Parts: sequence; C-alpha cells; structure tokens
Amino acid sequence: MIRAVPRRAAQAPAAAVVTAPLAPVALLIVPLVLLLLAAAPAHASAYRYWSFWHWSGGSWGYQQQGPATNLPADGSVDGWRFTLSPDGGRDTARPAAAGDFAALCAAVPARPGFKRVGLVLDFGGAGDAPSGEAAPAARTGCAQVRVEASSAEVLAAVAPPLRYDTNGMLCAIAGYPAAGCGEVVSGPGAGSGSDSAGSTAAGAAKAADGGPDLGLPLGAALVALLGVGALWQVRRRRPRP
Repeated sequence: MIRAVPRRAAQAPAAAVVTAPLAPVALLIVPLVLLLLAAAPAHASAYRYWSFWHWSGGSWGYQQQGPATNLPADGSVDGWRFTLSPDGGRDTARPAAAGDFAALCAAVPARPGFKRVGLVLDFGGAGDAPSGEAAPAARTGCAQVRVEASSAEVLAAVAPPLRYDTNGMLCAIAGYPAAGCGEVVSGPGAGSGSDSAGSTAAGAAKAADGGPDLGLPLGAALVALLGVGALWQVRRRRPRP
C-alpha cells in the first residue's frame, strides 16, 4: 500500500531587509554641525594697550594705520587712549575729551612749510592701569611739525618719552606705563606680555559687529533632523508585504 505523504506548505520567502543609505541625512547634518561649531562662543581675552584714534565729523574714529605710517593733515587731531579692552573690541574706550583743533592749537600760529596737528592723550582710569601704577591726568597739546611728519613724530614732539616693542608697537606714551606691552590680562594666556599678544591687542580695538546667537536654533534643528532621519530608517527597514 502506498501511503500519500502530505506535502509541506511552501514557506514564503523571507522579506528582504532594505537598508536606506545614510548619505542624504549626512549631507544635511554635516553643515548644521559646522554651523554649531562656528556659533560656539570663544573664550574672551582682554588686552591692555594704547589705542589710536582720529577726530572726524565731531567724534572719534579708530585709526586704521599705525602712527609710523599715518600722515596727519594740517588741522587734524590725533587721539590716544590707554585701555583695557576685550578682544572683540566692541567696548573699547575712546578718548574722553573732544578733538577740537581750534581750541587745541589756538596758541600755535601757522608757519610756512609746517603743519599743526592737535593731540589728545587719555591715560585711562584706575581699572585700566597696570598693577602698581596710577594713570596720569589726561593731556592735550598741539604739535607743529614738518608737512611730511607722521603721527609718531607728532606724538614724540608733544609727549616723550615713547617706548616701542620689537615689532614697532607703541607700548608707552610719556613713559606710561613703565612696563608691559599689549599683555593679556584675562582669558587664555593671561599674564603674558609677548609681542604676538601686542599685535593681537592692536587689532582688538576695531569694532566688531555682534551677530545673532545661532547655537540654540541650530541645535533644535539638528535634533529634529536626527529624529526625522531615525524615523525614516525605521520605515525603510520594515519588511515589504
């Protein structure tokens, strides 16, 4: 007798698992990560140095050239302010006194072949002074120098002695301060007085526009994007019917 052997039901083929590529998500995440890193606040440093200004249109503007290369015109006014400035420079103090040329040079008559340049020196306050030194009282003056003279020569004519570092950065006017040159006062590298710190301090006086803080919105966007990417991966991994 031949027995009929029941056939086993054919098993359905296993559903293929589809792995979604990560490239589209990565292309969106990487730029956001880079933006978050760029938006992270840097550790601020403060520098103590002489900042250089020029009087124009009734207010002080930051001088874009150094005193050795700047050639002030006859009737102009140079200003100097000893300051403790954050490295963004947006809070850098200007000379307190106005740069009124007529008042500054009223007692100095014009002379052929020479120019007159007003000068305002602001030695800062107690908070700007180095340890163990007291800031002198503010001074003004008028230099009568040859027409080709630089702002450094104007300064030397009115407020000697001057002191410079090896890079040519002005460290002291009228002997103040007695030591130091653009030293870092707070933040990374505090207490150093290197020439490189002085060069950084000189650039710090330029005003910097403060942009919006993008950290929080970008962080939220990144979290949301990661969630969308994870949900997409789960849906793509589900077996097909």
